[in-house]
Amino acid sequence: MTIDFTLRTVALGTAVLGIVSGALGSFAVLRRQSLLGDAMSHAALPGIVLAFLLTRSRTPIVLLIGAILAGWVAALLMGVVVRYTRIKQDSALGLVLSVFFGFGLMLLTFVQRIPDAGQAGLNRYLFGQAATLLEQDIVTMAVLGGIALALMVLFWKELKLLSFDASFGASLGFPMRALDTLLITLIVVAIGVGLQAVGVVLMSAMIVAPAAAARQWTNRLGVMVALAALFGAVSGVGGVLISSSGGGFATGPTIVLVASGLVFLSLLLAPNRGLLARWLQRQRSRRRLRVTAVLSDLYTLAQQHDDPEHAHDIAVLRTMSAGSGGVGHTLETLAERGLVRQSRPGHWTLTQAGRIEAERIARGEEE
Repeated sequence: MTIDFTLRTVALGTAVLGIVSGALGSFAVLRRQSLLGDAMSHAALPGIVLAFLLTRSRTPIVLLIGAILAGWVAALLMGVVVRYTRIKQDSALGLVLSVFFGFGLMLLTFVQRIPDAGQAGLNRYLFGQAATLLEQDIVTMAVLGGIALALMVLFWKELKLLSFDASFGASLGFPMRALDTLLITLIVVAIGVGLQAVGVVLMSAMIVAPAAAARQWTNRLGVMVALAALFGAVSGVGGVLISSSGGGFATGPTIVLVASGLVFLSLLLAPNRGLLARWLQRQRSRRRLRVTAVLSDLYTLAQQHDDPEHAHDIAVLRTMSAGSGGVGHTLETLAERGLVRQSRPGHWTLTQAGRIEAERIARGEEE
């Protein structure tokens, strides 16, 4: 029973992580700021270590507050660098990520030399250790995540405007800079919520992957946010179940792999944007083009004879459609639709319905 209770606790915590990071990560993906989550998650490491050094407390809420403050400072610093220097945003992201993460690793090395560093357990924040989640940790995650989601709903219209047309929002008098700071703060909170489960190295994937998967299925923001939250929760719970199945897999990386698998499936199977759907659409388009071409060729040949029922050799049609291929199959498809018929083996002619359709196509080409 203890194992079952622990499994339920960890699964619930990772589900909270997935919901919060997926929903808020949607805005980062739509604003093409996916690397923002990567930078802020890495920037959280020095905040965690400094919080421990200042308080000598390993309480998750204390370390979480340090992570959130460090991520928030890093985000603001990136904004200042972009606004007041000639450094572009991508360069500022890389600069802040490397500086903060390097500083965090340096502090972590310093902490390990302190006599009580062996009991600190700060290393788990690098790659996460979801199995250490306790009930009070989940309550903290749920409260902070709930506040972040509530603010997202409260400022829904403003954040939507910020994501799609910030210039228009500014012209209407909305405080777009303040809204940008609010959104960054919410994403920082989402990152802080998941650090103990998946760590600073992998947390960026939980911000990007569920939202990227959801984007393939819809063009509506509300549906995308809901799907991203669902995919995030499925990734969290699925990763926990797989890692606890006895394979000895680490929970955090397994969660990220499940999220990546959802992205792959979405890229492949999504009805409008998926690779499979696009391939099928191209195949349908090619079939339509072949049908149109064969009908037009038969109509052109029929115009050269006084007898409209004169049959034409399939070899001639293949010559006229050189390079396109599939003439025989196309003729069989047209015959099933009643547009052509085979008068004798290898010789085809238009039916009355086929002539009407071919004339319609010809008029359309002329128009």
